[in-house]
Amino acid sequence: MKKLLLTALLSTLSAASATTLVFGGNGEPVSLESGNITDGISILVQRQIYDTLVDFKPGSTDLAPGLATSWKPNANNTSWTFTLRKNVRFHDGTPMNADAVIFNLGRWWDKSHPYGFRDQGRTFEIMGELLGGYKGDATAVIKNIVKVNATTVRVDLNKPSSVLPNVLAAGYFGIASPTAIKKEGAKYGTPASKPVGTGPFIFQSWRTGDRVTLLPNKLYWGSKAKVDQLIIRSIKDASQRLNELKAGTIDFANDLTPDSLKSVQADKNLVAVKRPSFNVGFVSMNNRNQYLKNEKVRQAISMAINKKAIVDAFWNGLGVSNASFVPPVLEWANSSKVPADYKFDPAAAKKMLADAGYANGFSIDLWYMPVSRPYFPTPKPIAEAIAADLSAIGVKVNLKTEDWAKYLEDRNKEPGFDMYMIGWTGDYGDPDNFYGAYYGSNASDDINWNPANVETLLQQGRAAATQDAKAKIYGQLHELTYNAAYRVPIVHSQPLAAARSYVKGWTPSPLGSEPFNTITVTGKK
Repeated sequence: MKKLLLTALLSTLSAASATTLVFGGNGEPVSLESGNITDGISILVQRQIYDTLVDFKPGSTDLAPGLATSWKPNANNTSWTFTLRKNVRFHDGTPMNADAVIFNLGRWWDKSHPYGFRDQGRTFEIMGELLGGYKGDATAVIKNIVKVNATTVRVDLNKPSSVLPNVLAAGYFGIASPTAIKKEGAKYGTPASKPVGTGPFIFQSWRTGDRVTLLPNKLYWGSKAKVDQLIIRSIKDASQRLNELKAGTIDFANDLTPDSLKSVQADKNLVAVKRPSFNVGFVSMNNRNQYLKNEKVRQAISMAINKKAIVDAFWNGLGVSNASFVPPVLEWANSSKVPADYKFDPAAAKKMLADAGYANGFSIDLWYMPVSRPYFPTPKPIAEAIAADLSAIGVKVNLKTEDWAKYLEDRNKEPGFDMYMIGWTGDYGDPDNFYGAYYGSNASDDINWNPANVETLLQQGRAAATQDAKAKIYGQLHELTYNAAYRVPIVHSQPLAAARSYVKGWTPSPLGSEPFNTITVTGKK
């Protein structure tokens, strides 16, 4: 009887000491299938489940070992060899080795891969955007993927690239269990499946529209999780995230509105956390639209938007406006020939519209995202402000939105959106990541503008080995894209996050997501 009582007591004490870490996310994942995402919340959840081949140092864009302990190029950067970490296993117990890495890279890159599920709608869009295309494409960076031995993989390239390890470190490219993918088939990554990686947390459940629940990987090769359970909740509304943070129903959260800063600082139970700025929020204009084909119309729109006033109104000192597509930390890549910012001149914009043949203006759709993002924390009011500025020069704006996953999909479907708000949080510390994702032959097909000279400069930038060499090339890209005015940068924001005071060990990444295995919640009640 004493033994039974002791066992029951220990069980009660263990349950009482169990800790749960609850994160307030700005929506739910689009997918938990690595390589098949482009959105930040999917990356954040996947960072807990999967490891990437190469990683980043905490709070930095500097590279660090991941599933590869080292990587080395050949003399001209046309081949990279990755040495893999030994004795690592996926959550399902199967080995992480060269075969597993090649399986993952192959299904993203090779359109004919038997487990790529292209016939089920998979596109692995980000592979094409960041690495120029897919197997056999003339623009593709990767030429071949070779197994050297059980712990060594070589990636041969069609053209020199100094940034391949940086690209493969991006949160899109988590290495998944081949066994799990083969078992789950085309449902892998959906709420009906079980994603399997090697990361610090193991997937438990995904309650659609509500939460993803994860458990610690007790056999993790790296720093083991400090909590007994991780819950990532879907809370689309930023004010609700803040209210729940204040109430203690969540422990920490991203993407709070900038005007929440004073409220957070006034609450003794909360700590404001400012992520390093590494993003751009912008408005894209579609060359398929009859009005936006005209260069004067695009320039008129760029002059009509009072960017500084909008940033002052909606970012509460946590954002800057300029004429660059890359964030301030990469300003070395900007051209001195480009003005510091777009000129705000409604009168000149109205005259330019008249010169273009639209003295009476026209009507156009402006799409805004339905979820808060680091670069656009309050999308609808920002869209309303842009619409008001454009109405002053005679452009009638119809505001539209739709579900986030559909929004991301429809922007690339012909004819696409007329104008739409979108943004980018960098995946690695090189200008290529910003320009390459939205310009060039394999970028998002949302504006129907892919001139050959832009593609040439992108290729040259990827091949350049030094910052000085890159600066000259990206300076030219800056000039070209500024003059074309298809994408008008609105803001580079410093995203606001916050945590309960007992949350320790959280080091936010400038890239927008990081694994939560270092976090403790000692003192949480």
